[in-house]
Amino acid sequence: MQLRYQYRVYPTPGQALRARRVFGCKRVVWNDALSRIAPVKASNKLLGSPHTRLAEGPYLRVPKNPDLSKELITAAKKTKERSWLSDAPVGVLQQTLRDLDKAWAAHEDSKTGKRKGPKVAPPRFKSKKDNRQSARFTASDRFKILDGGRLRLPKIGDVRVKWTRDLPSAPTSLTLIKDRSGRYWVSFVVETEPANDILPPVDRDQGIDLGLTRFAVLADGSHIASPKFLRRAEKRLKKRQRELSRKKKGSANREKARIKFARAHAAVADARRNFHHQWSHKLTSENQAVFAETLNARGLARGRLAKSVRDAGWAQFLSFCQYKATRRGRTFIKVARYFPSSQICSACGHRDGPKPLNVRTWACSEPTCGTVHDRDWNAGKNVRHQGRRILTAAKTPPTPEPGARRRQRHR
Repeated sequence: MQLRYQYRVYPTPGQALRARRVFGCKRVVWNDALSRIAPVKASNKLLGSPHTRLAEGPYLRVPKNPDLSKELITAAKKTKERSWLSDAPVGVLQQTLRDLDKAWAAHEDSKTGKRKGPKVAPPRFKSKKDNRQSARFTASDRFKILDGGRLRLPKIGDVRVKWTRDLPSAPTSLTLIKDRSGRYWVSFVVETEPANDILPPVDRDQGIDLGLTRFAVLADGSHIASPKFLRRAEKRLKKRQRELSRKKKGSANREKARIKFARAHAAVADARRNFHHQWSHKLTSENQAVFAETLNARGLARGRLAKSVRDAGWAQFLSFCQYKATRRGRTFIKVARYFPSSQICSACGHRDGPKPLNVRTWACSEPTCGTVHDRDWNAGKNVRHQGRRILTAAKTPPTPEPGARRRQRHR
């Protein structure tokens, strides 16, 4: 199993300058390769301009990666215009071409239907004004973790790392990242044995009903309060936004204000991510199976509750639950989106029909039942019941059709 371990790094000013050179070399190789792969409409537009559009349909002759590597890296270094490509490790530049090839393959598979999920846009030209930069170092670059805890990156130097936990094995690759707030991170890819993380089985399961007033209501009657990180930080974010809007475009003071604004948003995102990690860890550790409803978070984020939906971060929380359950030998099941969890009485199973959102409690209309339900708690119990049915159906072998064995014998 492959896992990622991310740590904060603190480069010196000289190391940060060399890192930016590596990011720039990678960007130029990407743009050079993309200009040769994709025929560009409106040739009078500047390369990389937001008005430039790629031609639809199959692109023309696609050079192979070895040919592009010889032309855009090996030969380009010998020219006067691209001699500074030597400031970046060769492995980083070659990995850039491989990443571009994967991006094109994902776009083509998305158009033909071979790749499931939402459509993938074609790769775009990168700009030096992008606030987030990254570069991937492979084993051929010979990066090394030194005895003193520093990380040796070729062409950059020995960078100080804040080690918050030990790596389970030697990393196969790493990615150096500079985020929008100017912070530097390093992300290691390591191989681990799945058996090392599997927890002993427990006789518990849990159903989750996600919401906005309360982040989640669980089937056992407990709930997770909604922290509303973005709402609580709105006053500080507005102040930083006003400071940024008053600075002259292109000035050094505007860049300082932009970094302060980005750091304020990063603090909100970090707090939300930590909250999701804590609760996904607790749920997958204490329960053998976790069941949750499938939400159309992207569609809900386009409505009148868009800010609250994005502040909750349901999709990130469910993805954390899913990968942690897989890693620990637990079961995570998403109940279908169309399942009417808020319309069914969890006591007798009677379907009582749809209800407006302002109805938070209701009584079952079945004469023999009449149970009074909390809307969210009832939905959490129904999600758990449906998840148990799905889990049971997955474990039960299919019943052969009558005469199937006889037909098999005659073949």
